Amino acid sequence: MSTTRHPSALHWLAAAAPDPDACLRTWERTRLGLALLPAGHRWDVLHAPGPLGRPAAALLDRPGGGPVLEDPAGDTVGFLVPVGTAERWTGTGIRGSGHGTWIAVPHPTRPTARGPHWLVPPHPDGRLVDPRALELALHDAAAHLHRPH
Repeated sequence: MSTTRHPSALHWLAAAAPDPDACLRTWERTRLGLALLPAGHRWDVLHAPGPLGRPAAALLDRPGGGPVLEDPAGDTVGFLVPVGTAERWTGTGIRGSGHGTWIAVPHPTRPTARGPHWLVPPHPDGRLVDPRALELALHDAAAHLHRPH
């Protein structure tokens, strides 16, 4: 990798790629700023429907929280969680991406006009979303969605 003395969210994410330097070049060259990264090596992703995932992400957006992606085209929110979480997750309506799957990941510091983007950007130290906190946030968000107005 280009630098390890001063880690950044960019380098932390790129380290998940089979060729981190090629991943960094892809982010620099592509107009959309997306790179395909394998799930199941450094993190898994739990995908929630947007109406449930956005309020859950807002509940988790605090110091010490982990990275959260939004894909407006699919109206989904993806939570980066520890490896193995996708395999064990049993929540209804939540799709998991673990070993053997690839995720389109936007540049961690550049805003994008369209397409996948970070609701909560990754941290250089590699913090991930705590699955227990996510489960509670999803339950709370679901309760609010089904509450009469």
